[in-house]
Amino acid sequence: MTKPFDMALFLSGVLTGSTATQQRHLRQARIMHVAIQKRWQRENPWVWQVKHVRWFLAFYLEGRANTTLYYYRLTARLIWSRMGRTSSLR
Repeated sequence: MTKPFDMALFLSGVLTGSTATQQRHLRQARIMHVAIQKRWQRENPWVWQVKHVRWFLAFYLEGRANTTLYYYRLTARLIWSRMGRTSSLR
């Protein structure tokens, strides 16, 4: 039996800003995690590829407001920087 992935622990080193901002990033990161896990069976962000995040931003969030997309892109960049990856998510 394995423990479920703890997104709060994963992002704890890179979360900055107010408490509300940190909670928004955590909430959005968890939503991203669940969607990518359901679609590609990726258990944690360490095994995500650029195509997974691009799919989430382009298709999962299709039809959302531009501000919603903006905030999810910020969260995606935060996750990407936590993993030490430098490739573009655009």
